[in-house]
Amino acid sequence: MRHYDLVILGAGSGNMLLNDELAQLRVAIVEPDRFGGTCLNRGCIPSKMFVVTADAVEGARAAARLGVNATVEQVDWKAIRDRVFHRIDPLHDSAVNYRREKGVDVYTEEGRFIAPKMLQVGTEQITADTFVIAVGSRPVVPDIPGLDTVPYHTSDTIMRIDDVPASMAVIGGGFIAAEFSHVFGAFGTDVTIVQRGSRLLMAEDEQVSARFTELASRRHRVLVDAAVTSVERRADGVAVAVTCPDGDHVVRAATLLVCVGRRPNTDRLDAAAGGLELDEHGHIVADSAYRTSVPDVWALGDVVNHFQLKHMANAESRVVQHNVLHPEDVRALPNKVAPHAVFTNPQIASVGLTEQEARRRKIEYLVSVRGYADTAYGWALEDTTSFVKVLANPLDRTILGAHIIGPQAATLIQPLIQAMTLGLTVDRIARDVLYIHPALTEVVEQALLAL
Repeated sequence: MRHYDLVILGAGSGNMLLNDELAQLRVAIVEPDRFGGTCLNRGCIPSKMFVVTADAVEGARAAARLGVNATVEQVDWKAIRDRVFHRIDPLHDSAVNYRREKGVDVYTEEGRFIAPKMLQVGTEQITADTFVIAVGSRPVVPDIPGLDTVPYHTSDTIMRIDDVPASMAVIGGGFIAAEFSHVFGAFGTDVTIVQRGSRLLMAEDEQVSARFTELASRRHRVLVDAAVTSVERRADGVAVAVTCPDGDHVVRAATLLVCVGRRPNTDRLDAAAGGLELDEHGHIVADSAYRTSVPDVWALGDVVNHFQLKHMANAESRVVQHNVLHPEDVRALPNKVAPHAVFTNPQIASVGLTEQEARRRKIEYLVSVRGYADTAYGWALEDTTSFVKVLANPLDRTILGAHIIGPQAATLIQPLIQAMTLGLTVDRIARDVLYIHPALTEVVEQALLAL
């Protein structure tokens, strides 16, 4: 049995914990997969590299509205894929070697708790004074009759396929479905999205969700309020049986992508044997400082929160790093504002309350919606569908939520995130700040001025 000062489970955001202050400790990292976690290897980073390429394709095809008659002669999928992963794949070995050169023991087999603060890793047992659990999450595989008999992909595998399929059935209507439908649709795949809910991106503000569903339906076949009843292998791919309000359908496609959510990896960790309390979704229960139910065991990232956002995990990593070093002076995240973006076409970004959530919780609010078309840069873009939506508190006039659908939404929302974080009123950020004319940021200014 080996004993350590600190054991870190998971080398995504967990790998970010180690700094010079921890260099004097005896440390081990347990990572049975690849350093960098989901984000680097099969999530946000490679997928956005594909999205940028898809945006270039769609931009060329849409240029006719600006008087530019452009065509896309060819999309070289293998060249795109290899450019992405030839950059990403070497990082794992270099990260492992770097940690070992710094005196960190790296275990590449799966670790499971056999008792509180005692881990079985392969044939070895290890213990530690302090554990940090950052083992992340993985795609949910739904219980659909026949799914186990057909070839299918999840977000873990779809980016590494050898060829762009002629057709694709996408089960799910969340952000992963939205992004990969955009990518493969741009590259020439005939996409059908099968969504259980009444709209795509149901977690977004209802106006954003409705607008995106409308626009996606122009590009793809979209079935909403649809229940998948079975999946069957066919010679040319798969057949997905779907029940919709207008009757039964069979969606035939060369490739099947399943993206109905993600689940925390606590079951692979045998968290219960480690004495860790779990919530009803399988996430580790932790307090605001990320302490778990076991003393000196901390948790961060997808395994503890429901946001499934890399920037949240990174922020939590910084907090846990401080708390491990200074347990007598623990910190929490400075705010609970959790922004996110969906890198589809059009791009979507959101922070804070949606209008439907405000109504459900009976929170009083003011609301302003401003179209890109109301600004000079919106004219330049010939944009008629994008908008900014802001909800504000009618009493103190601080921002309750902000939602944007349109080009560069993830960038445009940043000043609104900062205003929410700092508690600034809409009047201050609308009237005390100069917005460059005729930049696209004027649409944010106009939405704020209208409150």
